[in-house]
Amino acid sequence: MNYFDKVQNYLLELECEVVGKDEEEQILVITDQDRGICNMLLDCEGEVLIMEQHILNIDTKKPESYKRLLQINREIVHGAFVLDEAGDKVIFRDTLQLANLDVNELEASLNALALALAENADEFLSLAERN
Repeated sequence: MNYFDKVQNYLLELECEVVGKDEEEQILVITDQDRGICNMLLDCEGEVLIMEQHILNIDTKKPESYKRLLQINREIVHGAFVLDEAGDKVIFRDTLQLANLDVNELEASLNALALALAENADEFLSLAERN
């Protein structure tokens, strides 16, 4: 079994909805409303599974927003909130080794995002409202 199929099977086992896929590029897009996940991108190409979920756009002129994101990152068990190349989009990103990936590890990463979103919902709404 290749990594793409392995990840896709794990996602289905975890009851995530696969809303898009590109087998040639080894990319899956999932949604899981219970976890607050909408159009999360999973790239299975190479040795590492890259998971990215756009969270919100951020005002680049408000440095206190960046400080708060770094503080929130300290509390996350898996993954981190990062910025895109332009520095104006907050993305949840996690990377997992594909060679030893199991369903529990993937589930832990998805749950870490769900927990971080739930615990910081008011702050994320506040950051989003500033734009």
